[in-house]
Amino acid sequence: MTKREMPATLEGLPIDEYLALLPAGMGALNERMGIELVEISAQRIVATMPVEGNTQPFGLLHGGASVVLAETLGSVGSSIHAYPDKMAVGVDINATHHRSAMSGTVTGVATAIHLGRSSAAYEVIITNEEGKRLCTSRITCALVPMGSKG
Repeated sequence: MTKREMPATLEGLPIDEYLALLPAGMGALNERMGIELVEISAQRIVATMPVEGNTQPFGLLHGGASVVLAETLGSVGSSIHAYPDKMAVGVDINATHHRSAMSGTVTGVATAIHLGRSSAAYEVIITNEEGKRLCTSRITCALVPMGSKG
């Protein structure tokens, strides 16, 4: 599928085809942080991120890195829900950091808590390789007409 061939829905689209539709793929920040999508739908989005390269000065996973992962997941789910008439724009995010990690890979799972006409909201749980919760986040995206400058 080329970028010009727009599907009727993004739901059920393979990840590589979804990314091919985006002007900058995963985006420079996500690529720099090593975020990889594993599962995408409007209801549930899963991605991984390495701890290495995303740490603060004491070698712990940076809280901001967890927030970037959460924002990515919520934005992907919201964009799938909003398509084709609207696009998602993040308007609110919060995060509670429960514990940190110094190595390995973290996994974020976003679950829809509201999929409306003008907004979408997700709870995002980030865990370490042992399944221990590192962070709980909530993100809300406004759904605005496609091409709107905000």
